[in-house]
Amino acid sequence: MIATILRHAPADRRASIAVWRQLTDILAQRGNQLSDDDIRRSFHALSVLRPQVPENIRRDCASAVAGHGRFAPLVAFYANDVPAVSAAMLGRARLSDADWAALLPATGAMARSILAGRSDLSEAVRRALVSLGAGSVALPQPEVASEAAPPPIADEVVTAAPAGTGPSQISELVRRIDKYQSTRSQPSMQPSSASPEPRAPRAAFLFETGPDGVINWIDGIMRGAAIGLSIAEAAYGDEPGTDGVAAGAFRHRAEIINARMVLAGTPAESGEWRFSALPWFDPATGQFRGYRGSARRPRGNEIPYGRPASLDSVDPGDSIRQLIHELRSPLNAISGFSQIISSQMFGPVSGAYRAMADTIIADSASVESIIDDLDTATRIEPTASIAPATGEITDIAMVMAHVESDLAPLLSEQHIDLSISRVGGPFLARSDDANSRRMIGRLLTALVDVSETGAVLVGQLVVEPEHDDMLQLRIVRPVAIRFATATDLLDPGFSPDGEAPGAAILSLGFSLRLVDSLARSAGGRLDIGHNALTLHLPSANPSGNVELDVKLGE
Repeated sequence: MIATILRHAPADRRASIAVWRQLTDILAQRGNQLSDDDIRRSFHALSVLRPQVPENIRRDCASAVAGHGRFAPLVAFYANDVPAVSAAMLGRARLSDADWAALLPATGAMARSILAGRSDLSEAVRRALVSLGAGSVALPQPEVASEAAPPPIADEVVTAAPAGTGPSQISELVRRIDKYQSTRSQPSMQPSSASPEPRAPRAAFLFETGPDGVINWIDGIMRGAAIGLSIAEAAYGDEPGTDGVAAGAFRHRAEIINARMVLAGTPAESGEWRFSALPWFDPATGQFRGYRGSARRPRGNEIPYGRPASLDSVDPGDSIRQLIHELRSPLNAISGFSQIISSQMFGPVSGAYRAMADTIIADSASVESIIDDLDTATRIEPTASIAPATGEITDIAMVMAHVESDLAPLLSEQHIDLSISRVGGPFLARSDDANSRRMIGRLLTALVDVSETGAVLVGQLVVEPEHDDMLQLRIVRPVAIRFATATDLLDPGFSPDGEAPGAAILSLGFSLRLVDSLARSAGGRLDIGHNALTLHLPSANPSGNVELDVKLGE
């Protein structure tokens, strides 16, 4: 049958599509029964036809055969197509553990990320994914709109992280920041006598990459330290990866000599390496197949003075800050293009598109604020309690007025009233204006998010004569958290009844921890009492000049 299909070359695009469908169907159903020569000829034909077959046709074919296909070479062929086609196949393909183990090293990072989002793979396959460097959270899979009605089987394609089944990427980032802060604030533990002795640092290893530059074979160190890293792209800063020398040589298929590589992992493998590699080509076809090389530890004269030779001395918060940077970059691009559309810089734009652009700009500003909070959380020392070196003094009453004005749309949307009375005065604090706004704004926003519709959020801004070293902003607990313990309120996973939908982005626990960290960096603190939450800020009022004048706010 294969010989019959391939007897004549397809005459036009329609014939190419027909041959593509036929070969895909035969390989999916009878691939394990075909001869090696028929399999080889079929895949050669598919490789030749792929540029002539539209992406949506390839995607539909992948969706149609993924559920019942058991032929691993066909799954591997589709897995190395564009992301939309790869996702359609890998989202539902069913293979044995042995087939997955043989297929995974030949897949790219995107394909492995798609597989990492599946919940039906065996533990052995998941361990293989981890060893190859697949992320613990799958990347979002592409959403493709089809002109024709999709086949019934397409509705069953598994997508990564469905709503309600796991934390969002930002929630996962919050969890990582919280873990980082908690471990940084704890004293280092001395290893017990029962702990195994650390392995001696490795001095050299061999490796091999595929044609995409991703390391897929290693000998001499643990696989997880290097498998999945790419020599085709330069890594950012001290993140695991290689330098620009290797990336440039890879583009020209040139020899790589003493390029820099950084690995993460156990002390035995982590740190800087120097590697050299040669490209290799298929003897039969001349096709580029990747690089083969060796790596060694750098000599003393190859490391600049003062640079750590190991990643152990690198701040673990750097990786989180790099992730925040990667979130911020596309967000700025989206916001910038939306502003171009909204302002009609390149010509007239319809009202509907301008309205959509304005919505995107507003949403981008909200996400930017969240990213700023995440960035701040990684930079604050959890035990810091030092007044600002600048000695800046801020009028907290004015800050409160600005925050109340900023919160007016949110309060109106959720039908919540905010009533903060002023007791005493003046309300001068030793804190800079930006951090004061962030502390008070984040505290009030978090409490508004957990307040019931129609509720009144009541509080006081107080200066007490007997405690004039501190200003106090007291907010009565909303009903939803009236009886919650302090431990619950500081838990990023805590979700009180009545919590507003927007509160799930940055949890109440994360927000309260951020406020407390900012307050302590200014010499204050956040107290969680039985009836109220109290933000303390160091007072800058002249001693003895505190007036007891009650000013009622709206």
